[in-house]
Amino acid sequence: MSDVVWRPEDDSKIRPPLQEGPVYRPDILNVIETTLDGLSGELRALSLDIHDHPELKFEEKYAHDAYTTFMEKHGFTVTKNYLLDTAWVATYTHGQGGRVLGVNSEMDALPGIGHACGHNLIGISGVAVALAAKAAMERLNIDGKVVLLGTPAEEGGFGKVMLYERGAYDEMDVCLMCHPAPGPRHSISLSGCLALSRITVEYHGHTAHAGLSPWEGKNALDAAVLAYNNVSLLRQQIKPTHRVHGIFEGKDWAPNIIPDHAIMQWLVRAPTTSEMEDTRKRVISCFEAAALASGCKVQVKIESVGNEIRQNKALGDELADVVLKRYGAIDYDWGIKSASTDFGNISYLMPGLHPGFSIPTIPDGGNHTTGFTEAARSEVSHDACLVVSKALAAVGMRVLTDEAFLQKVKDTFEEDMKLRV
Repeated sequence: MSDVVWRPEDDSKIRPPLQEGPVYRPDILNVIETTLDGLSGELRALSLDIHDHPELKFEEKYAHDAYTTFMEKHGFTVTKNYLLDTAWVATYTHGQGGRVLGVNSEMDALPGIGHACGHNLIGISGVAVALAAKAAMERLNIDGKVVLLGTPAEEGGFGKVMLYERGAYDEMDVCLMCHPAPGPRHSISLSGCLALSRITVEYHGHTAHAGLSPWEGKNALDAAVLAYNNVSLLRQQIKPTHRVHGIFEGKDWAPNIIPDHAIMQWLVRAPTTSEMEDTRKRVISCFEAAALASGCKVQVKIESVGNEIRQNKALGDELADVVLKRYGAIDYDWGIKSASTDFGNISYLMPGLHPGFSIPTIPDGGNHTTGFTEAARSEVSHDACLVVSKALAAVGMRVLTDEAFLQKVKDTFEEDMKLRV
């Protein structure tokens, strides 16, 4: 593993060999590269500012103001508090008609460990793609529109789904974004992610004095413990690509009182939505069995459901062509393959691309660790973020300039819809 994963001590100047051959519209790519190289200092300052002010889901007020101020400064039309309190949208239109490129910038951090999923990098990548597209449209007189959407609450809040339901994605022809993760040096990943279901489980029992008359009680905490152990045993019989994990919640518990109420929060994940639903049925049986054994009543509430990412193959192939010829390596095994994101839902609804990109991480310092929090602010990670942003901007500009390519993207999306099981 240590021979594969990019570590902070590795020489970042060593890059994979590049493939020979032309890329689409090198004049556009030249403008993209020149623009983002020139803005690197400003973008890094913005990234570190966001990193230094971590905010939880739906509380991204500082990030909202920092991003909207930045985009206004760079000539975008900005709508603050767009459809959600901390969401925002920045648009730029050139000429008449044309197509619409959508981009996402995430903002939220994690409880206790800050930007341990690198959303400061995701945020500035969206900004970078939008700024590069604007520069290319201006200098090369390309008609079209760029819509950069600031999306709150990726970490458990399904902010993108809420925005989609309220029409924020309606005019986009495609939507692009990216995500940092551990991986091989200078690699960009076209892996997907796992589908996810959030489940809230409540057990209701009956209190009693734990010493004087425990037989009078029905122990809701026992029910929760049984459920936890049931799921632990179930894991032996589920596929290694599936994930089930949960926590206990409770209040007014005391060791001399039989608890009459317990809550559990669970996540069930699998490579596809249908596989997740099958495993979820088995997990729910674990909850129900615990209620039967303990004599408690159980309420199982299926909360939000996140689809797996459906990487649009036409968009992904174009990204791979640019990356392999100009920047680095492509892989299909790293990225956020075993995690989940609300962008998966967006990719079910419209053509989308969500590559991962590797940044240097310490051992046991992957996403959602304090080690990754530090990794997300390094200068090498910033440089890697700009590389994937350049490639994404190139893909986006082909959407705006090549009608046949856009039709291929749409056809690919329609074909993929038929393959979902």
